[in-house]
Amino acid sequence: MRKRFNITGVCRPQAHYMVRLDSRLEEVRRLIEAGEYFSIHRARQYGKTTLLHALAKNLADDYLVLSLDFQMMSHDDFQTEASFVAAFAREVLAVAGKRAGIPSDVSGRLKLFAAGEQKDGKLASLFSCLSDWCRESDKPVVLMVDEVDTASNNQVFLDFLGQLRGYFNQRLTRPIFQSVILAGVYDIRNLRQKIRKDSEHKMNSPWNIAAEFDVNMSFTTEDIAGMLEEYEEDCQTGMDICLIARMIYEYTSGYPFLVSRLCRILDETLAKDSGHVVADQVWTEAGIREAVSYLLAEKNTLFESLANKLEDYPRLKNVLSELLFTGKQIAYNPDDEVIDMAMMFGFVKVRNGNVVVANRIFETRLYNMFLTAAEMQDTDIYKSALQDKNQFVQKGHLDMEKILERFVEHFDDLYGDQDKIFYEEDGRRYFLLYLRPIINGTGNYYIESRTRNMERTDIIVDYGGEQFVIEMKIWRGPAYQKKGEEQLAEYLDFYHLKKGYMLIFNFNKSKKPGIDHIRIGDKILIEAVV
Repeated sequence: MRKRFNITGVCRPQAHYMVRLDSRLEEVRRLIEAGEYFSIHRARQYGKTTLLHALAKNLADDYLVLSLDFQMMSHDDFQTEASFVAAFAREVLAVAGKRAGIPSDVSGRLKLFAAGEQKDGKLASLFSCLSDWCRESDKPVVLMVDEVDTASNNQVFLDFLGQLRGYFNQRLTRPIFQSVILAGVYDIRNLRQKIRKDSEHKMNSPWNIAAEFDVNMSFTTEDIAGMLEEYEEDCQTGMDICLIARMIYEYTSGYPFLVSRLCRILDETLAKDSGHVVADQVWTEAGIREAVSYLLAEKNTLFESLANKLEDYPRLKNVLSELLFTGKQIAYNPDDEVIDMAMMFGFVKVRNGNVVVANRIFETRLYNMFLTAAEMQDTDIYKSALQDKNQFVQKGHLDMEKILERFVEHFDDLYGDQDKIFYEEDGRRYFLLYLRPIINGTGNYYIESRTRNMERTDIIVDYGGEQFVIEMKIWRGPAYQKKGEEQLAEYLDFYHLKKGYMLIFNFNKSKKPGIDHIRIGDKILIEAVV
């Protein structure tokens, strides 16, 4: 049975196509050899568990690795100190109890803890036992705990961290683990997002000894290409590996789940579905775009997690909406709680000192979420698009000029008497709201982040194998307009297009709404003024 692209659980080299982890494992191993305590906090489905499993195997010859998963412990296990001690001892015995080298006296004491028969079932007693084990062990002991944020809003867990800190500071005289690795979504050093407001007395986190973990867990274009090379050896599709790897990266920015999911759609869905691209044309530019449309239209655990976070944290939702629709640049501030939260959950990243949405897939999915909200669908411009949509596609070809023409008419009728503030803040939102139901189900769009600002935003639309570039601008006078036209003409070269579109929001009362055609060299620009 050949390998698959894995999107659930641990990736295993013998069963799954996956990127090579060698360089990442070397970086993490250096931290362990230095005796560091650190947390691996990344967004959901970012490869944390896969890295830990590969790391345990990598360390096995030189270290005794205790690899625990707090998901194996129940809610009740964290309710009291005694119940936590018992559960922790039980899990340690489950992963290490059968190995040679565990001292018999330590094993006996852990069994008593696990059974709840130890007279003093306290954390201090547990750590005394663990310290004795680390002192007597032939190999340095490494503790790894996955899904650690399962318990991070619990005082018993914080007390556990406090014991770790105490032993770490005194490890020259009271031996303890060579290294401790805690993995989860939440940064263990910043528990305030997880702890209830009425529990802020717990905020004196004892984890200020933690080392920085700056290992890049995103996939690079080279990582993706290496995975595709292995796939190509097995399947012989004839794909242009460099091109496909670059396109997958451009859409995903290397988010591990998104990379694997796109590859799996290409391999297992599009190649078998005659209603989509031709089977022998799956691993092509057209196939990638089709896979992106398929991914954006599906429900999966990652997208559900993102949606839940927006509902749980309204301030986060507001910031993302502002970032998407207004073109406002938001400077990265590590002390801004909402920005810190957005980065922790994987919504955003930092580019040139500013916060941007983490990848095109997330960006489009977020746009779709905001644009299909009940209050948005109830707007007149959305209803107009639903009424008009059948007139914009002829023989599979999307008539973008007609879309702009009708948008100008509707926008002028519905919102022509609004003031400048309305246009600047909501004009782009309303065009996307008009566009969305027209291309929904067949086409896809994304915002080109390199041109997004308060004055200019470029939308790239994929439909029926064609691409359309629409630049949305705020009117700033004839000179600025001419410069924008030249920029768009140059930008079209990047996409190998001869025709581009410009939607101009003009605040002058004397403006003349409508459509015009401009020739710049060998390019035709279709300009719509509202």
